Amino acid sequence: MTRLAAAQSSDSCSLQKQTRTALRAALDRTAKQSALILVNSDGKPWSSDGFRASWRKAQARAGIIGVTFNDLRGTAVTQLALVECTEPEIAAITGHTLRDVRSILDANYLHRDPALADAAITRQ
Repeated sequence: MTRLAAAQSSDSCSLQKQTRTALRAALDRTAKQSALILVNSDGKPWSSDGFRASWRKAQARAGIIGVTFNDLRGTAVTQLALVECTEPEIAAITGHTLRDVRSILDANYLHRDPALADAAITRQ
């Protein structure tokens, strides 16, 4: 089993994630500037401002408007719930607290998702 280590700057949370075969293969094919995956052009970790600026540039190139990086994390929370991951499993994968996972699911996503209702009815 291969694992990636990740640290979150927001709460200094350190995470270890098992990698999927496709991700591992893609990372193995990528030229390495550093032991870190997400680095700036100097091979150093991004600052918060540097990451934000690079994110905005990538969004503009892709024609994506009105989406933040945290929206992607919220979408990941939702997608994990839709494949029946538990809230503790989702928190372990995304690095959110259980309270944040519940808040994301309740406030923004799942209460409107018809796929959840369909899945619940199908299980009956």
